[in-house]
Amino acid sequence: MAEKIGLQTLVDRSIRNMGDGINSVVKEGAIEMIKQAYKEGIFVQITAGYRSIAEQNKLYAQGRTDSGKIVTNARGGQSNHNYGLAVDYVLLSSDGKKPLWTVNEKWRRVAQIGKSLGFSWGGDWKSFKDYPHLEMMGGLTISQLQAGRRPVLVSFLSNKVSAKPIKTTPVKILPAKSTIKTKTTYDLPTGVLKVTKPLTKGAGVKVVQEALAALSFYPEKGAENNGIDGYYGPKTADAIKRFQLMHGLSADGIYGPKTKKTIEKALK
Repeated sequence: MAEKIGLQTLVDRSIRNMGDGINSVVKEGAIEMIKQAYKEGIFVQITAGYRSIAEQNKLYAQGRTDSGKIVTNARGGQSNHNYGLAVDYVLLSSDGKKPLWTVNEKWRRVAQIGKSLGFSWGGDWKSFKDYPHLEMMGGLTISQLQAGRRPVLVSFLSNKVSAKPIKTTPVKILPAKSTIKTKTTYDLPTGVLKVTKPLTKGAGVKVVQEALAALSFYPEKGAENNGIDGYYGPKTADAIKRFQLMHGLSADGIYGPKTKKTIEKALK
């Protein structure tokens, strides 16, 4: 039976994904939400936090002028992520390897905990529901933020009251200290890998596939050698896209320096 992911691992990953530009109160609330959910056997990870204007514009271009699917309608400066006032989250399998994107009872429970800590939830929006999204705007609008105003956020932690828990199957919680086994190291290649004709192949591609497999984004179950074949084809590109999406990167399916660095961090 696979070990359950440690609480500190979830917190460390989330802090990394929130970025240095995240508001301190938002960061504090997100970490507390992760801790409260963990006590109930719900494993939460923050996938995105602060996003620069340039990063926002790049994300906006996806599915428009760049390849991929449209994932946002906000240009640079039009997202509260650009001001460090929002985070996105996902639920993980108990071993921390598989993202669980189904909005179910546990997903809503996490939103409930977040709201008890001062967040507003995108799942409550009427016109466009953004289920992974939590924000603290402090009563300001995007227009006011663009004009230079910034909210004064007050921490709820000094007087926090946890929302009434939903009924879930009891889960035995592991202690916070980690008992992680020694991990395999992966000498990930430098440079850029993408789908080409003919397909790019080689030992470097195989290492990328093996690393993705270790993070449960690859391989193809049932295929020979589980699909780890050293060819950078559509299935490998799809695995990279899913990894990039979960870790707040531009989901273009192209392996490059930023994706390499993020994979290396995720393997730690």
